[in-house]
Amino acid sequence: MAAPFNFGQLKFLKALTEALFHDADMAISVDQVVANICDLFTKVGGTKLDEIRLSLTATELVLGGPFFTEDDVASRAEKLADRFQNSQIDLFQDMARLRGIVYACYYGHWNAGDQDANAANPVHAQIGFILPKFRQRGAGEVPIEPVTGREIDPTHILDAASLDDEYDVIVIGSGAGGGVAAYNVAAQGYKVLIVEAGPFYPSHDITHHELDMIANLYKHGALQTSTNRDFVVFQGRCVGGSSTINNGICLRVNEAGRTHPDALDVLAKWASIGAPVDAAAFHASYDAVQAKLGIAKIEPRSGRHNGPHLINGWASYAAASSDPRDTRAVADWFAKNFGPPNTPTACSYCGYCNSGCAYGRRMGVAQTYLPAACRDHGARILPETKADQIVWQTTVDGRREAEAVKLILPDGSKALVRARVGVIVAAGTIASSKLLDRSDISGTGYQVSLNVASPVVALMPDGVGGNAWDEDQMSSYVDCGDFLLESHFQPPMSMASLMPGWFDDHASRMKNFGRVHSAGILFPADRRGQVKDGKLEFRLDASDDLPVLRRAMATLTKVHFAAGAIECYPALARGQTITRGMDVDAFFAAAIREQDDVTLSSSHPHGGNAINENPQYGVVDPECRVHGTTNVLVTDASVFPSCIRVNAQWTTMAMAHYATGRGDPFG
Repeated sequence: MAAPFNFGQLKFLKALTEALFHDADMAISVDQVVANICDLFTKVGGTKLDEIRLSLTATELVLGGPFFTEDDVASRAEKLADRFQNSQIDLFQDMARLRGIVYACYYGHWNAGDQDANAANPVHAQIGFILPKFRQRGAGEVPIEPVTGREIDPTHILDAASLDDEYDVIVIGSGAGGGVAAYNVAAQGYKVLIVEAGPFYPSHDITHHELDMIANLYKHGALQTSTNRDFVVFQGRCVGGSSTINNGICLRVNEAGRTHPDALDVLAKWASIGAPVDAAAFHASYDAVQAKLGIAKIEPRSGRHNGPHLINGWASYAAASSDPRDTRAVADWFAKNFGPPNTPTACSYCGYCNSGCAYGRRMGVAQTYLPAACRDHGARILPETKADQIVWQTTVDGRREAEAVKLILPDGSKALVRARVGVIVAAGTIASSKLLDRSDISGTGYQVSLNVASPVVALMPDGVGGNAWDEDQMSSYVDCGDFLLESHFQPPMSMASLMPGWFDDHASRMKNFGRVHSAGILFPADRRGQVKDGKLEFRLDASDDLPVLRRAMATLTKVHFAAGAIECYPALARGQTITRGMDVDAFFAAAIREQDDVTLSSSHPHGGNAINENPQYGVVDPECRVHGTTNVLVTDASVFPSCIRVNAQWTTMAMAHYATGRGDPFG
C-alpha cells in the first residue's frame, strides 16, 4: 500500500513531533512516532486521509511554511504556543487538534506482535502501565481470560460470491438498532440479510494494539468530526456497531431511583411534540433487551479505583452544597451488558472497552442478537458493504414500496439485491440520514441531538486511590439533573489524546499515569445539529448550552477536589491547570467563552429522522415506518424526536424492539 504522506508532509510531521515533545523525554524516536502516524492513516484511508493531508499543508503554512522545519526545536515550540495553544482564532484552534494525533501515536506505540512482544514496551514502562496479561489478580477476582462460544459463526458471514439475489428483509446496519431488529424479524420467519459497512472482528481477533483496533473498528478511525471540527463523534464501524467498542452503559430514560427526579421526562417531551410512545410497551422492550443481554449493575470490584473516586467525591461535595438539586442527585454504579455480574463469565475489567473486548466477555450485539439471528433463524451478515440507495416502486394507493437495495460490495463491485418484503434502516444517525436522502426521502438529517462529553483529569496524592487503568473504563455516575458526571479512564493511547496540556506539561501528566483519576461531564444538546452534504453540522447555543457546560465542568472539578485531588486538568484547548484555592466558577466563566475553547465529543448522536405523527415534522411515524412508504422502517437512534439525555445504547435497542418485537412489522 502506498505511503499516506509525501516527503514534505513527512518532514513537517517530524518537525511538529519534535516541537510537541520539546523538553520532554521520549522513550521512542521521533521517526517511530511519525511511522505510527503513517500506519494509522494508511489503515483509515478515505476522505479522512485526504482531510489530514490538507490539514498538514495548511498548518505548515500557518507556522511559517518550510521555514518552520528549519527552525530549532525551541523556536518551533514557541510558534506552536503562540499561534495554536494560546489562540482564540477558530481556524488555529482547529489546527491545534493535530497535537492529539501526535500524542496518541506516541503513547499508542506497539511493538510488532502480541502482548508478550510488548511486555517491555518502552512507552508503557515510561508511564508505569502494565498490559492485562501481566497484571496480578488475587483470590476472588475475575481472571483476564477469554470466554468462548459467544461469537458469530464465520460460515454465517457472506462475501460477494455467496450473496443471493433476493431476501425477504434487508437490514442496513448491524449495531444496537440493526442487530435487535434483524433478530426479531428473522425470528418471525423472514429470510434476512444484514448489511454492514465495517469489517467482521470476532473477539479472538481483537488485540490491545489501540491504534490498530481504533483504525479498524471506528468510523474514520475515531477521527470523525462535525463540520466545524469542534466535536469528535465516535461511532463504531464494524459488525456489532458501537456495541463492539462502547462501555456498555445501560440507562433507561427517567428510571425511578436511577435518574435525578428533576430531570426532563423524555417520553412526555416526545408526546408533547407529536411523537407519542406507549410508555408501558417501551419499558417492556427495555425488559426484553435486558433479559437478552444480561444487563445488571456492575460489580464494584470492576471499578475499584476510579469508580469510588467519583462516588465518594460526590458525597463529600454534596454534603457541603447548598444547592437543593445536589441533595436530590443520584450517585450509583452503572448497569451494563458486561457480564452477567457475579458469574465466571463476568467482565474481567481489563480497561480496554473502547478498542473492543478481546476476551468475549462483553454481551454486545455481536455476542447475542446477531449470532442468535444467524444460528437459530437463518439470517446472514454481509460486512464491508455500503448500502448506496433504496430502489422504489409505487403501490396502487400512491405510496412508495422498497423493491431493492443498491449495494457496493466488499470487492468494489455493485449489486442490486431485491427485498421481497421490506427494508430496515439502522445505520446510525449520520449514515441513515445519508442513505435515506440518497433514496429521495425528504426532510432527513434535521434536529440532530448530541449528549456532549468533556473530561476533567485529576492528579491525586502519591499512593492514594490506586491505578485507575487497572479496572473497567467507566463504572460510576452522578445524575445532577441537567447533566451527568461519569467516571472514565482510558488505556495509554486514548488517554494521551484526551489528556490536556502541551509540551513537557503533557508529558509530565502522562508520567503520572498511575496517580491520575478522571471523569467526564455529559449534558444534552437538544436538536442543535443537521446532517448536511453527508456531514454533521453542530453548534451549541451560547445562551442555553454554554452555561450548562461551564457549570458541569466546574462541578466536576470541585468533586475531584472533594475526593482529595491536588490539581485538575480540564480539557481546555490551552491546557490550563486548576489548583486548590482557585475560584473554580470564575475560572470556567473566563476560560470557556465559546465551544472552541474546550475539547468536546459525543458517542451518542441521535435524531435526524424523528418520529412524528405529522409527516411535515418527522421522517417516520410512531411505528418507525418511513412516512409515505409501505415497507421501510428506521430502528436506530436517528428516530429519537429529542435528546434522551443519557447514554443511548439501551434506549436504541429498546426502540428497535418496540418497532419490530411486538408483532410482525410487515404484516
